[in-house]
Amino acid sequence: MARILAIDYGRKRCGVAVTDPLRIIATALATVPAAELWDYLKDYFAKEDVDCVVVGEPRQMDNTPSESERYITPFVNRFRKAYPNLPLVRVDERFTSKIAHQSMLDMGLRKKQRQDKALVDSMSAVLILQTYMQMLDNEKPRI
Repeated sequence: MARILAIDYGRKRCGVAVTDPLRIIATALATVPAAELWDYLKDYFAKEDVDCVVVGEPRQMDNTPSESERYITPFVNRFRKAYPNLPLVRVDERFTSKIAHQSMLDMGLRKKQRQDKALVDSMSAVLILQTYMQMLDNEKPRI
């Protein structure tokens, strides 16, 4: 089986997470400057077998797209043109940053560590990936 890669796209930084080849565990991979994301993805796709990419979809509480969606849509459109055979799925990313901060508190990280925005971005990508993996699991037929 190939990996699933998730991206928490931001204007400055992008968190990247990936599954193991068996798609059991979601792991933070990196936080990449947005300007370097295309080169990073090209290198990663050359080294690893990925058959699906998940990108966070920011939404408001009323389910309308959030303001940051206008920065993500051009990335998504460009990705679909650059990799037409690689499925790209959008997943609701509401509360991922808040959950990432809470997870860091629960892990006992110090305030200085919790202020590391790169860590928050990569943890948010993991949460987006876990959400998608749960969606896939919920679609499986139960015996």
